[in-house]
Amino acid sequence: MTSRLGTTAVLALAGAAIIVGTAGCTAPSPDPGPTLAPSSPVATAPTTPAPSAPPTLRPTLSAEENLAYFDAVNLAVVAANASAGGRDFIDALVAAGFDKSQMEVTADRTTVDLQADSVQFAVLFQGECLIGQYGPASDGYHSAVRPPLGTGGCLVGQTRPIDW
Repeated sequence: MTSRLGTTAVLALAGAAIIVGTAGCTAPSPDPGPTLAPSSPVATAPTTPAPSAPPTLRPTLSAEENLAYFDAVNLAVVAANASAGGRDFIDALVAAGFDKSQMEVTADRTTVDLQADSVQFAVLFQGECLIGQYGPASDGYHSAVRPPLGTGGCLVGQTRPIDW
């Protein structure tokens, strides 16, 4: 009788293990949707988040807090003109409210008159640099917020005058 109880116990444990082990393999129950609460006479519809407003220039905030706006302006330039150059970005940033006197841009052409692999442009904003880069060598558009250089500017190397 002892061995028969031992066998029964082992079979019962094995069965329980199989049930527990396969419980995670079953498909989840479909979501039944909204239900009525016992005290509520009407079901409420699920809420969807309101669309966020497009970014805007916020001149009293930090460069980091204005990066989304900087990006939106520059991505609109790229969408309008896939071969955009430095002047396109500078003009768009000025039209968007950034201070032209605080901007820098690299040349669109190399010293041997070849198309530059990418163009960099920057705005010194609230003591930080909003920096953008666009071109085939940079795999599209990229941006960052960085501290200014020891020179007080944002871009390394020679930049072109923004005299238009």
